[in-house]
Amino acid sequence: MDLSSTSEEEAFRAELRQWLGRVLPTLPAKPSPDDWPGRRAYDMGWQRMLYDAGYAHVHWDASPTMRLIFLEETEKAAAPYVGAGFVGLLHAGPTIAAEGSAEQRERWLPAILRGDEVWCQGFSEPDAGSDLAALRTRARRDGDEYVVSGSKIWTSHAEVADWCELLVRTDPTAEKHRGITWLALPMDAPGITVRPLKTLAGSAEFAEVFLDEVRVPVANRVGDENDGWRVTMVTLSFERGTAFVGEVVACRRVLRDLAAEARKNGRWDEPGLRRRLGRLNAEFRALWRLTQWNVSEAEASGGVPGVGGSVFKLRYSHARQELYDAAAEVMGPDALDLDRPWVLDRLSSLSYTIAAGTSQIQRNIVAERILGLPKGR
Repeated sequence: MDLSSTSEEEAFRAELRQWLGRVLPTLPAKPSPDDWPGRRAYDMGWQRMLYDAGYAHVHWDASPTMRLIFLEETEKAAAPYVGAGFVGLLHAGPTIAAEGSAEQRERWLPAILRGDEVWCQGFSEPDAGSDLAALRTRARRDGDEYVVSGSKIWTSHAEVADWCELLVRTDPTAEKHRGITWLALPMDAPGITVRPLKTLAGSAEFAEVFLDEVRVPVANRVGDENDGWRVTMVTLSFERGTAFVGEVVACRRVLRDLAAEARKNGRWDEPGLRRRLGRLNAEFRALWRLTQWNVSEAEASGGVPGVGGSVFKLRYSHARQELYDAAAEVMGPDALDLDRPWVLDRLSSLSYTIAAGTSQIQRNIVAERILGLPKGR
C-alpha cells in the first residue's frame, strides 16, 4: 500500500499550514467549558473562518486523504476543535452526503459547513445503549409527517443544537434491525424537552431528550423507511473510522509533553515509566498508520470507511486510557488536582471504551465481519 502523498496533497498541506500560522494568533480567548452558548458561538465562528477560507469542504467534498491531512495539520497547530460542530461535521453531515437526496444535501450541508447550524445525536436510549437496535422510540406515520414519542440519552450538544440525527422505530412488528428509520429532527419542534447531564469531569455536553408526540416531516427521512439501520451503519463507520483522527495526533502530542514533564520532575529516571512511554509511542505510531490504511481503504470504496474502523476504535479507546494512566504516574500526587493539565482528560478517557460503541461491541464486529467467526447464541 502506498502511503506517500501526491504533489497536490503536499501543496494542500503547505497552504493550510501557512493559513493556520496567520489566523490562529488572531482568535479570541476560548469561553468557559461550562458556557455552552459561548462555546457554540466560538466553535461556529471558527467553522465560518474555515468556510470563508475554502477549507470547510474537506469534511465530505474532498478525498479521505485530504481530510486526513486537514485533521492532522489543524491538530498539530492546536487549532480549535470542532466542538459543538462534532455531530454535524463528523456524523450527520457525512451521512447525509452519502445517503441523502439532492434536496437534503442542499438544505443541510451548506449550513453545517458555514457553521450556521449545530446537530446533536439521538441514538442511545436508557434501555438501548450498546444494544442500539433495541431502541423503543416510536414514530407512526400520519400523512406527510411522523409522530415521534420516546426518549434519548447521551445526546451530544442537545442544549445548543438546531437539528438531531434521530433513530426511531417505524415498524414495531419487524425484526429488531429492520424496523428502524433515520430522521432529521428540528430541535425547536413542539414536544421536545432537553435535560442536560453532567459527566464525571463536571461538563454537560450530554443531555436527556424527551419526545412527546413530536411531528417530523417525512421529507426529513434520510434513506427509506425501515432502512435506518443500514444508514446508521454508515453514520457509525464515519464515527469510528475518521472522527477520532485528530485525537490520535493530540495523543501523540500529549505523549511528547509527558516525556518532557518526566524529565523535568525526575520521574524519567524510573525505567518502568520510560518503557511505558516508549510502548505508548509505538502504539500511537501504529494507530496513525492504521488510520492511514483505513483512509486509503475508504478512498478505494467510495469514501465511506469500512469495518477497519472498529479495529481502530477498539485499540484507540484502550490506548487513550493507558496514556492518561501514564500521565497520572508522571504527575504523582498532582494527578488528583483537577486544575492541573491532563487530569480532566484522564477522567474523560474513561468514557472512550463506551462511546461510539462499547469495546465489547467492537470485538463482536471484528470477530464476525473481519474474522468470519459465527455469531454468539
